[in-house]
Amino acid sequence: MAHEHKLEIFRGLWKFKSNTQKIWGVLAFLTLITAIEVGLGIYKAELPDFFVASFLGLKVLNWIFIILTIVKAYYITWDFMHMRDETKALRRMVVWTTVFLICYLMFILLQEGGYVYDIYFTNDPLIKRDF
Repeated sequence: MAHEHKLEIFRGLWKFKSNTQKIWGVLAFLTLITAIEVGLGIYKAELPDFFVASFLGLKVLNWIFIILTIVKAYYITWDFMHMRDETKALRRMVVWTTVFLICYLMFILLQEGGYVYDIYFTNDPLIKRDF
């Protein structure tokens, strides 16, 4: 017996008649998010000062890029890897592990970036810059 996949996205707010329509709908959603990211990247010099302000160690614009990238990764996993059709325990295991690893990676990158910044710009210029 063939398994039927759910033909809606956004928790049932958008319903499709076939798998082909659903694929096109998801593609349109991912294309929209990518277009927003590219537009923000191209016009970042003309954006208001709010986007350049610092929030939790990063510019607000960088946080927007991180959040949009996580939304795209989640949606690719949810629809194209059929996580919506899996058991709740498997979904939680995959999502929680991924969220933990992303947070851990961001923490490591921020810590190491701060250390390199301190070495290059705030310490004695005679310090050997050989990592």
